[in-house]
Amino acid sequence: MGLVKLLAASLTGLLLTVGGTVALSSGSGTGTTCGLTAVSRADAAEHPAVSGYSGDQLANAADIINAGAQLGLTTQSQTLGVMTAMGESSLTNLDHGDTAGPDSRGLFQQRATWGSLAERMDPATAARLFFQRLVALSGWETMTPSAAASAVQINADPEHYAPFFAPATDVVTALTASAGGACGVGGGDAVGLAQQLVTAADNGQLRGLVPDHLKEIRWIATGQTVPDCGIDTRILQVMVLAVNQFHQVGVSDINRKCTGQLLGAGTQSSHWINGGGGAVDFYSLGGRSLTGADGQSLRLIGLLDPIMPPGARIGQADCRREAGINLALVHFAQFDDTCNHLHLDVAFTADPMTLG
Repeated sequence: MGLVKLLAASLTGLLLTVGGTVALSSGSGTGTTCGLTAVSRADAAEHPAVSGYSGDQLANAADIINAGAQLGLTTQSQTLGVMTAMGESSLTNLDHGDTAGPDSRGLFQQRATWGSLAERMDPATAARLFFQRLVALSGWETMTPSAAASAVQINADPEHYAPFFAPATDVVTALTASAGGACGVGGGDAVGLAQQLVTAADNGQLRGLVPDHLKEIRWIATGQTVPDCGIDTRILQVMVLAVNQFHQVGVSDINRKCTGQLLGAGTQSSHWINGGGGAVDFYSLGGRSLTGADGQSLRLIGLLDPIMPPGARIGQADCRREAGINLALVHFAQFDDTCNHLHLDVAFTADPMTLG
């Protein structure tokens, strides 16, 4: 499977590969392609291999994804579940354990204290047992994925599952490529959106750099109007969606007029014009650094393109071009930018997002 086709399979939304071009569309036409619905086990089993996993392995991953969806968990949580099963069984429903756990069974190698043999050998039930213990773990949302999984599995090495996070992300995004659902962005009230983001920041899910742009969000959340420090409501909506979908998000720039940063385009930057706050730069999603051409960046672009207003812009076009990725976007206009983040702006359009 070629690079462009593999990347296309990893995006959320309906993706079509046409002569090396990755074409993004909303699928349902509603503009709401961000949430997860059921993933067919049969379809997953027939899916082309993803990161070395195929057949029954992907069917088992589908069961894990569906179990998480039934419990109302985020995409990041479902990825954590798939990651754990990769580290325990290579997504194979094992009917045996090892010397350390001779009674361990199933995808998660759960011991007899977890449930009956039938429960542990049923992929969907085993996944529910895992997720139930995960959400009961205090503070799991602020742990690294591997540390959270290790705490649930009672593994002494908190980094045991870390090598499986990237392939788990690839598997989850590939299997949910045509899933529909709600974006989980919320309404158009800036204060309410900012309050959601403040909660995420306090939980360690939303992080910033120096200078601190998160203070701009905190002011809005308390109803303060600080001159030249506002944030466009649509940018707040984009950040809420990113946190809901990726669990851990890093933001490096929002309103440069507020912080006095004269970088790049200076006072003509979409971070500065019209009072600033019409753009956001993401430096990480799901704990992974961004280049604008990586899988996480492409996933966010695929989530957003159907619901953004025409005239919204996405950066890093040259980074994707150098990687051989050509995105045929519906609403986003693309421009070149440095390959150490993902830029998004609405500074040149007054239309709202379509959150149907």
